[in-house]
Amino acid sequence: MPNIRVRLLVVLVALCGFTAVAGLPPAAAAPAVAPTDSLWFDGAPLTVQGGRFTDGQGREIVLRGYNVSGETKLEENGGLPFASVADARKSATALRALGGANTVRFLLSWAHAEPVRGQADTGYLAAVTEQMRVFLDAGIRVLPDFHQDLYSRHLFHSGSWYTGDGAPEWAVDAGGYPAESCGICLFWGQNITQNAAVQKAQHDFWHNAHGLQDAFLATAGTTLSYLREHLSAAEFADVAGFDPYNEPYAGSYDSGQTSRTWEKDLLWPFYEKFRARMDAAGWQDKPAFVEPNLFWNANISTQKQEGGLLDAGTLAPRYVFNTHFYDQKAISGILMWGKAGDGQYASDLATVRARASAAGTAAVVSEFGHPLSGTVSDKAPTVLKAMYQALDSRLPGASWWSDPAASGPVLSGTQWQWDLYNGRHHELMNGNPAKLLTSGDAWNDEDLSAVRLDDSGNAALRQDARLLDRLYPSATAGTALAFTYEDRSRDGSATLTWNPVPPSLPNVAKLVGSGRYGLLVWRSGDGTAPTELHLPASFPTASTTVVSDLGTVYGPPAYGASAPVAVAPEPGGTGSRRLLLTDQDSGVPHFALVTDGATAPAADALAAARSELAGWVAAHW
Repeated sequence: MPNIRVRLLVVLVALCGFTAVAGLPPAAAAPAVAPTDSLWFDGAPLTVQGGRFTDGQGREIVLRGYNVSGETKLEENGGLPFASVADARKSATALRALGGANTVRFLLSWAHAEPVRGQADTGYLAAVTEQMRVFLDAGIRVLPDFHQDLYSRHLFHSGSWYTGDGAPEWAVDAGGYPAESCGICLFWGQNITQNAAVQKAQHDFWHNAHGLQDAFLATAGTTLSYLREHLSAAEFADVAGFDPYNEPYAGSYDSGQTSRTWEKDLLWPFYEKFRARMDAAGWQDKPAFVEPNLFWNANISTQKQEGGLLDAGTLAPRYVFNTHFYDQKAISGILMWGKAGDGQYASDLATVRARASAAGTAAVVSEFGHPLSGTVSDKAPTVLKAMYQALDSRLPGASWWSDPAASGPVLSGTQWQWDLYNGRHHELMNGNPAKLLTSGDAWNDEDLSAVRLDDSGNAALRQDARLLDRLYPSATAGTALAFTYEDRSRDGSATLTWNPVPPSLPNVAKLVGSGRYGLLVWRSGDGTAPTELHLPASFPTASTTVVSDLGTVYGPPAYGASAPVAVAPEPGGTGSRRLLLTDQDSGVPHFALVTDGATAPAADALAAARSELAGWVAAHW
């Protein structure tokens, strides 16, 4: 990243609100750690070790953010996520400052990367690179994704009810597919199983009919090389890896074929070929974020299919298990009555954790979300809260405090989606001037963007900031043992509290009160870099309380040589902040409670809360 020394100087001179708390047992002073070693870019790529993402200093990394963006699926800006670099910069700044993100899944278009067969469009690749660079310079990791839905928009005619994205027009022309028709389809996804043109085109791709897969892989190789050559070493280091193909599905199975054998015989060999292209283009140190078949973890029993790359063996360190999760029952409006509740998706995402663990790799849920308009939008506040809860922990709130050791790893995830142009599009659906789409996401009646531009042209959240801008452990110095975050987000006027502090910890409960809180328990590692938690923008430093075995403070100080609990800006200059927790040992359980519920708490109240938490940790680890 550029201007590292300037940003470092800002950190060292910045003053955060600080109120020392007297009367507590002194925590051991943290050693002087060079900020260039512990806080900033160190030139090392993200890797996979022990089933977790790790950085160059051995810390466990959690990727959290959004998909940028569904605009790539449209034609109005030529398959680019943004109309301009300036818009990309506005998006990146807001994503960091309002959305609390450290990662984006960055959509790319095969149709625009190779509009003419065998000829990569370097103009498109250059524009993509410049927009991607904006996010990297804002301190945000980038996961590029060659996106497709229903194979290609060119399968659909100007009067179609639906559209697609992905493959270029020449690829569709090569197949001579039947006229598309979904019959009576209430949802665009039904085209996957009911539209013969979509099914035949996907089948052709996986069987390399007309050399389609070879052409895609060649363009992917060109794209990989272009990005490697045109990003600086510092920028390229923060590219997390590559997602080869969005939501793969067979189209139709061959005689005797099952979802599992399709993955084994067709999907996995494709991933190995893509992996070879990555290696040849200089991406050998970065993982491929590979997805199982689309229906592997759908939560409708009739759609669940055997798979999950069961026959691929150990995936790490060259592959990451990458899946999506939407509550199809809630979206249907028929199969789920009422709202989501505590622990609603604990089992679904526990399945993701278990599959990644069995494959010896890290997991990411690179798409999840729920419609924000329409007949089922009233479910969104609870559905999204339940999804984030399941990303944070394997457990529902009702059992988290009694069995925290079963909490499991904190999952990485990128919500669908972050589209500045939500409600302001100018898209001619399938090129039809009589079908000008402006509302929602302007794609198949979807409306899932967490952000929009207000009337002044400023980025504004469309969902509760308490839900989206979350406390989470972005980097853990060692291994995260358990984490929970009670965001107190709202469903209308109702505050959703699914994980209250139990009566068995009365001093902790009193300290938190009706405020938000997060609790991380981790086992220290061998490095010297601190543990980092993202601080939501709505957690003012001066009124944030931290209760940890490393130190207890109301209003943490700015990071310095002797503060084991401190605050520093996150990289990128967006104004976002992180809490730093520095230990001096290895293999020792530590804890940190972070809350905005207390106002100038007394020293004895903080000491009592720390004593309770220390006893609770000792009882479980």
